[in-house]
Amino acid sequence: MTEKIKVAVLFGGRSGEHEVSIMSARSVMSALDPEKYEIIPVGITREGAWITGEDPMHALEQEAFESTQHAAIFADPSQKGLWAGAGEVEKIEDASDAPLVENGADAQQLAALSRVDVVFPVLHGTFGEDGTVQGLLELAGVPYVGGGVLNSALAMDKIAFKAVVQAHGLPIPAYVWSTRRRWEADPDALLDKVEAELGYPVFTKPANLGSSVGICKCHNREELRQGLDEAARYDRRLLVEVAVPEAREIEVSVLGNEEPSASAPGEIIPSREFYSYEAKYLDTGEDASDLLIPASLDEAQIKEIQEMAVQAYRVIDGAGMARVDFLLSDPTGEIYLNEINTIPGFTTISMYPKLWEASGIPYERLLDWLIDLALDRHAENARSERVYRSATQE
Repeated sequence: MTEKIKVAVLFGGRSGEHEVSIMSARSVMSALDPEKYEIIPVGITREGAWITGEDPMHALEQEAFESTQHAAIFADPSQKGLWAGAGEVEKIEDASDAPLVENGADAQQLAALSRVDVVFPVLHGTFGEDGTVQGLLELAGVPYVGGGVLNSALAMDKIAFKAVVQAHGLPIPAYVWSTRRRWEADPDALLDKVEAELGYPVFTKPANLGSSVGICKCHNREELRQGLDEAARYDRRLLVEVAVPEAREIEVSVLGNEEPSASAPGEIIPSREFYSYEAKYLDTGEDASDLLIPASLDEAQIKEIQEMAVQAYRVIDGAGMARVDFLLSDPTGEIYLNEINTIPGFTTISMYPKLWEASGIPYERLLDWLIDLALDRHAENARSERVYRSATQE
């Protein structure tokens, strides 16, 4: 009998997308084939504590940690996986108060985490999708699903992403940006700059977040002021972007490492003025946003969008997966690259897996493929020599 692949699924996290991560992880863990995989759920609290134990997902949802183990994770590439010391925790009020390693460590949990074959980070937003967890996993020498440190960090920071893809000739909406401190020190200077260079309407966004958290559409100076204050709640870098006229929201799923492919495109019909957090996750029934798969586009538009998606993916060294989002101006037909999500929503009704399902790859097979890609990329990275030997030493 073939030994099962041990998959640690990470979810929760220190992000405004904590709840979305839990929803995605539930779908992933329920769809992973138990005949192929041994699933090791690892929850991360809002304070950043890593927890294992009987049911980390329930613990995060209920904020009840009595039956969990608090795990301190140590990256050691000389071992396979992540070493963890676990101790009983009655209640985690503050991660800094919880014991990291105790003499009475749960040996079974310790062994399970130290034998991880691959990690599946289902962590949306900051401290999960931005290269931080990926850096930890690189240090640990363990394979993981999705893009690497550079890819994750570039895609996550909307300002850096725009600068890079624009340098490669990809069309993006006009924008300006500021730091939170500059905004707070001289708000009128930024308001004047936006009005002079962009006009209205515009979108205000925190540079590093997803799921439309902290995003506002602004039609005048007062709304712009409020929108920038809202974005400043979530990040120290603030983006203001011109609203594309009568924009259609088109999304494409990309899969692969060095030879990525793009799915059929889909279209979001938001239930509100734009695809806000509420329109994505809270509106239900007749009030819910619609997903049109495939999008109503002609062959030339489909080809252009797919080619742009793959080009953007390669520009930022994409790996594993990403959802690439576009804005199509209905009056002009112009297509703009909006952003890339390297750990997109992963429920069974999320756009990323649904686009692949429509393109011939069902949800369960997609998970298999992503794990295979993670193992392949890890093997390719392992070919790189880490010790320099000059010709005279050889």
